[in-house]
Amino acid sequence: MAFMGFLKQRRAKAPSRKIKQDLGILVFENTSEVIRAESVLKTDGWKVRVMGPPPEIHTGCDLVIEFPLIEELNILRVLKEADVSPLQVVPVTSPLLQPVNLFQARDFGRYLMVRAANMKLTVDKDTQTIVNVSGGGCPDVPYLAQEMVGKSLAEAASPGEIGHTLCGYALQLAYEEMERQCSPS
Repeated sequence: MAFMGFLKQRRAKAPSRKIKQDLGILVFENTSEVIRAESVLKTDGWKVRVMGPPPEIHTGCDLVIEFPLIEELNILRVLKEADVSPLQVVPVTSPLLQPVNLFQARDFGRYLMVRAANMKLTVDKDTQTIVNVSGGGCPDVPYLAQEMVGKSLAEAASPGEIGHTLCGYALQLAYEEMERQCSPS
């Protein structure tokens, strides 16, 4: 009987298998193609995420698009119609091919900083006032900082609307992540 109890205990501790949707990544030649493809796919209603490429996939671009692999043919059709085609489609079949999260958040007590790619956005957690915009090397970063610092997340212009470079795009990602992290759950 003790042996049966051991088996029951062991079965109870076995991890439950969750059904996980298979994912793929779209690899593009340059960042502007990623931004365009993301826009086309999201406008068409697809749930996709821009991520950093896994170390095993090196191209000239520092971004990839993660998507549900089962929808590969439909997504490729939509992209072809928009005249934006990936260099390759890679199924995420191992942990080594996992895309890298672009976001890093750091809590400084009163302040929260979110980094997306090379851009950082820092907010006062109590007032949700933007206290700093930094990073990147694009010519519009000082303008973006001037337009955003001192304003609340709700008041500030969206960086994606006023910025026109990769830094503006990365700052938009940081802004959206900051909104997500600061919103009451």
